[in-house]
Amino acid sequence: MPTELHSNSVLGDGALPFQAIQDMIAGGIITGADSKNVGAGSLDLTMDEEQYRVVGVFQPRFGERVRELLKDIDALPYHGTHFERGVTYIVKAKESLKLPPSIYAYCNPKSSTGRLDLHVRVIADGEPSYDAMSKRFNGELWFIINCNSFPIGIPPGQTLSQVRFFNANTKFSETRMEISFPKFQLLWGPDGRPFEYEDLNISDRDGSLILTLDMAGDEIGLECRGGNTVLDFSARNHYDPSEFFQPVRKQKNDMITLKQGCFYLLRTAEWVRVPPELACEMRPMDPRRGDLRAHYAGFIDPGWGYGKDGEGKGRSLVLEVRAFESDLIFRAGRGIAKIRFEEMAAVPDVSYDARGGSHYTSNDHLLSKHFKKRG
Repeated sequence: MPTELHSNSVLGDGALPFQAIQDMIAGGIITGADSKNVGAGSLDLTMDEEQYRVVGVFQPRFGERVRELLKDIDALPYHGTHFERGVTYIVKAKESLKLPPSIYAYCNPKSSTGRLDLHVRVIADGEPSYDAMSKRFNGELWFIINCNSFPIGIPPGQTLSQVRFFNANTKFSETRMEISFPKFQLLWGPDGRPFEYEDLNISDRDGSLILTLDMAGDEIGLECRGGNTVLDFSARNHYDPSEFFQPVRKQKNDMITLKQGCFYLLRTAEWVRVPPELACEMRPMDPRRGDLRAHYAGFIDPGWGYGKDGEGKGRSLVLEVRAFESDLIFRAGRGIAKIRFEEMAAVPDVSYDARGGSHYTSNDHLLSKHFKKRG
């Protein structure tokens, strides 16, 4: 059944687009939001001034308000200039939601946080899960923040996560993927040629696509140095990358080793193309393929790698990788990341590439927008 929102938006089933989210702000379903933070299929969530230092990550129980829980765990008001490594903080978001019976939501950290090894999760009043809001949700949103590699100063007003809204689950089945793959030309090679469905040698056969590590060239990616230098999250094109990262180069026999517990920025060999009528999300890899985290920021907007008018031939995805079980040896062709496509409830009035102006449209820039481009 179509979903009707404020104004004249009539939608099919799937993820809600730009114009529907704007309608939700105008209609009071979303409060405290700035309409300029609405993207093709998501809304950026912003930090408020209310901040606390807490003993660790946690989740509210069903029906429990986060603000009341903070009293029980002796949260300490925090007024520092930056967030330290190894300490957990909780910060209120400016936005609140009052969702109708037909709409639910999920959150994903933004690329600007994931590439800094800044782990951000959203908790919501009465929701016993991270990054999720059920139908009829009514309450406040909060960020749980952990700096894992170096301290970061994040002033109020910065956007750390993005929320996406749905009226139905339209994630692809394997049959839907087989039909859509050639229709939409979802994966491309750096040579400018689209992949055929029969070219996919690695698959979980669940409607997802498995991507492999880009091993072309001598330098494969970047490893975080860690340290105590404070990074200002509000700075742009400011920092020398060598202060925080060092190159990862191929070893003999065309291999690289990802050291246990270290943080890496790598990229996919495949270039992903998301047409405006679809959205895409990175999903956890099956642990049978290795115990690692391949992403912290996981949403790929409608229109990513599509170009303004469909002329795009995809774009590689940057991976935020940490190995857990032991050192992991990678060679070309090994699966490292998983993506799933889903349908939009309507084509967004504004799509990612058509909107332009993003730092993350370059295939030669692994780092977040806080860093100068490497020579």
